[in-house]
Amino acid sequence: MPDKKLNILILSRNKQLYSTKRIAEAITEKGYNPLILDHLKCDIVIEQDKPAIYYDGELIKNVVAVIPRIGASVTFYGASVVRQFEMMNIPTVTESQALVRSRDKLRSLQILARSNVGMPKTVFTNYSKEVDMIIDSVGGAPLIVKLLEGTQGYGVVLAPTRKAAESIIEAFHSMKARVIVQEFIEEAKGADVRVFVVDNKVVGAMKRQGKEGEFRSNLHQGGTGKIIKLTKEERNIALTAARSMNLSIAGVDLLQSSRGPLVLEVNSSPGLEGIEKATGKDIASKIVEYAEKLIEHKNNKISTRRKIKPNA
Repeated sequence: MPDKKLNILILSRNKQLYSTKRIAEAITEKGYNPLILDHLKCDIVIEQDKPAIYYDGELIKNVVAVIPRIGASVTFYGASVVRQFEMMNIPTVTESQALVRSRDKLRSLQILARSNVGMPKTVFTNYSKEVDMIIDSVGGAPLIVKLLEGTQGYGVVLAPTRKAAESIIEAFHSMKARVIVQEFIEEAKGADVRVFVVDNKVVGAMKRQGKEGEFRSNLHQGGTGKIIKLTKEERNIALTAARSMNLSIAGVDLLQSSRGPLVLEVNSSPGLEGIEKATGKDIASKIVEYAEKLIEHKNNKISTRRKIKPNA
């Protein structure tokens, strides 16, 4: 049984969030102490050979692993805190670079395309005036317009006609808002599939259905989730997408289309409430088990170094 003084740290801005509470419960069940800290209140001390982090004036210590739950709006500082723990040689279930990469929607799509996973046709421009070309490149209307900074279904607009698409794209460009224009997959019928990946394994999957008249399937937008059995192709594509982003914990969103599963997005801090309630699975424990694996790997490396003696 681990020493109760050893902390597995959850970086979260809200202790009352379902995901944070469930992970804390799983940490306790595994015999560790759950330490929950707001990453925005962490002070990073950068010093040669002595990197450190303080919280409310106190040095953070006895941390054996970190589970980041970083919101999209605070990615920059949150990733900096994760990077500092990496410099302190403390394992983290989500690497700082992977976190930053996943939050850059354009870069994510480029990485996914390079990994040969199916994706909706997508266009990104720097406020181009060639609106007709943009619309034609994704197969015409209806189409989807997404704000680069949008999350949980916010900042996503369906343009049902070409005229509407022209107006929406031009309006966003006039506000200097960066957008992605994406093919609308009509046969998905307002549904998508969330695949939860931990340590290169699929640990849960659900189909999310948008409410009546809603093309967005996000649970935050009133959608519902139910357990689904993935096809072999869906499973393989979800695992490939997570690996391509170098994410050991990921929520991969797929659309079921006439040309096979298409990757919409790879989320680096996927919520647990919807997937656990839809599948009845203890996803939180899977995350903590992966943290334990990282702790064991680090301890084994230290033990091996100690056994190696210098040449006489």
